[in-house]
Amino acid sequence: MKLVIDKKLQQQIKEIVVRSRLSHIDPRRIICFRSFEAKSRAYARIWALPRIWQIALNLKAHYCLEVLSEHFSRLSTSEQVKVLIHELLHIPKNFSGALLPHRRRQKGGINQQHIEKIFKRYQEACC
Repeated sequence: MKLVIDKKLQQQIKEIVVRSRLSHIDPRRIICFRSFEAKSRAYARIWALPRIWQIALNLKAHYCLEVLSEHFSRLSTSEQVKVLIHELLHIPKNFSGALLPHRRRQKGGINQQHIEKIFKRYQEACC
């Protein structure tokens, strides 16, 4: 598998965060990658920097957002945005370096309805 930092994707994440009003997310601390020849069937993945590593390296929380190029590039632009929104929803409100699961006991979880709601907000901020 080959990984490349993707500045264009980084800019897209910043735009999504601002337009969707996901104010708890600091796009400067999300590093975006494009992977090639990955074996996974996923479109994208998000990786966290656990608390123990934050302390060891004297860093604030950071996240790596990886898109799997072979799958992600085939999607329409709107579907790509929805995939990125999905990955951003894994980041908790306190931006701690943890990741939220798809299903949670309180306040629902990451589902298509929640993604569509944020995507609508993103579209409305466009024009």
